[in-house]
Amino acid sequence: MRDDRLYLIHITECIERIERYTAPGRSAFLSDTMIQDAVLRNLHTLSESTQRLSDALKDQHPEVDWTRDLPTLKRAINVILAAHR
Repeated sequence: MRDDRLYLIHITECIERIERYTAPGRSAFLSDTMIQDAVLRNLHTLSESTQRLSDALKDQHPEVDWTRDLPTLKRAINVILAAHR
């Protein structure tokens, strides 16, 4: 459970950063590659941290579709990263 706590902290920090970086709006995001890179990095970290959560924690939260939501996020991140290479 200790590792889960660390991953949950990472996830929370990533969400907070993404919200902060995207607060100026869509046009600011689309016109600034540093913001795009920062958001992508945090999405990647969020995805990796979420995938490392224990099965016990996932079992405690059946409201999350762990088999659908996370792979979709990972695929989306990989597509975005490939487009920016």
